[in-house]
Amino acid sequence: MEGQGDNITKHEQLLQHIESLKVGTKISVRKLAKEMGVSEGTAYRAVKEAENLGIVITKERIGTVRVEKKPRNISDQLTFGDVVDIVEGHVLGGAEGLNKHLHKYVIGAMKVDAMIRYIDADSLLIVGNRDDVHSLALEQGAGVLVTGGFGTSREVKALADELDLPVISSRHDTFTVASMINRAIFDRLIKKKIMLVEDIVEGKPRLNTLKISSTAGELRELSLASGEQRFPVTDEWNRVIGIVGRRDVEELSEGQSIEKAMVRSPVTAALQTSLASAAQIMMWEGIDFLPIVDRNRKLVGSVTRREVLQSLRDASNQPQLGETFDHLIWNGFADERDEEGRLFFHGFITPQMATDLGTISEGILSTLMTLAAFKAAKDITGNDYVLDNMSTYFIRPVQIEHSIIVMPKLLEISRRTCKLEIEISYMDTIVAKAVLMLQSIDHG
Repeated sequence: MEGQGDNITKHEQLLQHIESLKVGTKISVRKLAKEMGVSEGTAYRAVKEAENLGIVITKERIGTVRVEKKPRNISDQLTFGDVVDIVEGHVLGGAEGLNKHLHKYVIGAMKVDAMIRYIDADSLLIVGNRDDVHSLALEQGAGVLVTGGFGTSREVKALADELDLPVISSRHDTFTVASMINRAIFDRLIKKKIMLVEDIVEGKPRLNTLKISSTAGELRELSLASGEQRFPVTDEWNRVIGIVGRRDVEELSEGQSIEKAMVRSPVTAALQTSLASAAQIMMWEGIDFLPIVDRNRKLVGSVTRREVLQSLRDASNQPQLGETFDHLIWNGFADERDEEGRLFFHGFITPQMATDLGTISEGILSTLMTLAAFKAAKDITGNDYVLDNMSTYFIRPVQIEHSIIVMPKLLEISRRTCKLEIEISYMDTIVAKAVLMLQSIDHG
């Protein structure tokens, strides 16, 4: 605890205790509560927090287990163990191979002679109650996922244990498990694309800090040596208590303390904060320097507005991995320009956009108008925006397979904001309308 004493809560002490456990240790809420002298409710909350942090997982029939936290972006491949969790399955044999990665899955809805051409090492065969096929897949170096809740023979289980290749059983049918695995792969690709604060903090050199007793002269010297303009101020436990910049101490003499010039209780972010969220925080707060802290509010790094925006631009230039709901909604719409060169969009309403009544969802309409506003604003200024506020009017219902036009109209624009009116029309009749105020993340 390094001298923290009672300065951290029981919750933090529990998390530190869980982190200190050996990987593979089983964790019982009741035992944890008894060992640490806390209530079972407090222990349960700590275990759930540890699960969110990725240092423990809960497995069916096994319980909660301490695991090694996986570094970000080391692989976008699933392991057989991941598949067990995804399809809500249980392992019939070959448990020692659960940490192996699979590079593809094969649906065994064909004759054996045809199937063997598609099965190779490190693949996963999804098949029903066919013991002969289970053995064939294992012999080819592939794992097996048995659907429909069926099991397999003793011989297959023994072979799986011998080869360290998992045989997994799931109660779901073949189509369902294939869909579940597909969804998990797309989700992993999307998460991999979303940049977090830790992606730019980890590669930065050691952070320069000041103490509350530091002087204006020491700040100026540190600024001159490092080239930095703003610094976090930390206490004796390395917790952030303030921020101070070179401009803040312009009126102070060399020997005066920075205490009166610093901004107390500054806005901070965590390593797991997305860069987009960090950009919004800095925009709303009107700041260009953001200290990054851990769950004990100890300083672990910092980011500047320039670093965040540059990283966001770099990320937007990368190929799209996976599809979010916004991308799926917008996929059917094309960009066009009118005679004056103004951008507008047209597309069709698909069945997935409909309510139970067969009309388009108001939420989908709002999303279409918001996405159109973002694209139109960027087309005008070149900047990226976030939504500040929005007033919507739903005038007439829109049916499935209707062809609609989404027309943005610029109302006001400044360095920081952009106000637009968006109209959605069908056969020259307005069906929905919105007025949106956007904030640029490129300016404070």
